[in-house]
Amino acid sequence: MKNVLGDLIDLLEGGGAVALARVVEVSGAAPREPGAAMLVTADSAVIGSLSGGCVEAAVIETARDVLATGLCVNERFGVDDGIAPGLTCGGEIEVVTERVGTDKLPLLQRLRALIEAGEPVGLVGTLSGVPDWALVRPGESAPWSQIDGTIASLVRAGRSAVAGADRCEPDQSARPRVFVQAFGAPPRMILAGANAFVRALSHTGTQLGYRVTVVDAREVFATAAQFPHAHEVVVDWPHRYLRAEVAAGRVDGRTVVCVLTHDPKFDVPMLAAALTTASVAFVGALGSRRTHTERVARLREEGVTDDQLRRLHSPLGLDLNARTPEETAISIAAQIIAETSGGSGRALSDTEGPIHR
Repeated sequence: MKNVLGDLIDLLEGGGAVALARVVEVSGAAPREPGAAMLVTADSAVIGSLSGGCVEAAVIETARDVLATGLCVNERFGVDDGIAPGLTCGGEIEVVTERVGTDKLPLLQRLRALIEAGEPVGLVGTLSGVPDWALVRPGESAPWSQIDGTIASLVRAGRSAVAGADRCEPDQSARPRVFVQAFGAPPRMILAGANAFVRALSHTGTQLGYRVTVVDAREVFATAAQFPHAHEVVVDWPHRYLRAEVAAGRVDGRTVVCVLTHDPKFDVPMLAAALTTASVAFVGALGSRRTHTERVARLREEGVTDDQLRRLHSPLGLDLNARTPEETAISIAAQIIAETSGGSGRALSDTEGPIHR
């Protein structure tokens, strides 16, 4: 939903109601995760998507009815049988479509502000009739007392899911069936260096949902103008910056660190700091095989152990025969996705089994 939140707010500020359709439950090899969202306006303009085009036409028809009645509609889409709308990938999704009016505008504006501030928050809504909405932050209670513990756990974990009563339960007054859409603080990508490769990777990292920090000790190169897609540009020695962030608790098990400086006096201390920080999810360094061999020798001299060195992805990137900074950024991003999500990095045509797992 985050990708359509700004559009939703803009449309509501214009004074009209909007139909919001969201994937709330997924099973099997579905194309989207819970929280994927699509907007349909009164004049049938569509923003966003719920699948690869498999169910959107049916949901648009539902959205027109929802805008007219004000009541939400729950639909389940399974395997495409050639008759009813369905998914070609073999999975199953539940989609809830609801009418969102201007009365929800203050809540949505607050939600956007919290997301932009990097604050974890959950948007919780009931899934029948005219849905009730609430924002829940870690440590806060939900308005539905018998399920507020479950809601709080989902928000704290940053996981979107359905909670409360089963669909078949007749009485949902005490434990209503709700969808918790969690918006956690985004994972961090810390890039050491200030060159064209850093510029390209900062753009790609932002597109992947990372909060990107560029850090370099050279003030003349480390400027916001040079790296417009980075969330922040810091002038400091990279290793000193990283250690301060670790000490402040701003580095966690999702953090990615890439060293792209090509200078031992920056590379080695930064890599030593990253490799000896167990919570960092991914550590990579750009460079040739010769540079890698020399760098590993220097890291050993700095006291980095063999076990810690096994965490180093260097030379950084997958073998795409990348040449330009932009191509190299895609190569690096592909390796990060594969390593952090358990992918193989192989061509799908060379693998078997479910594509989405």
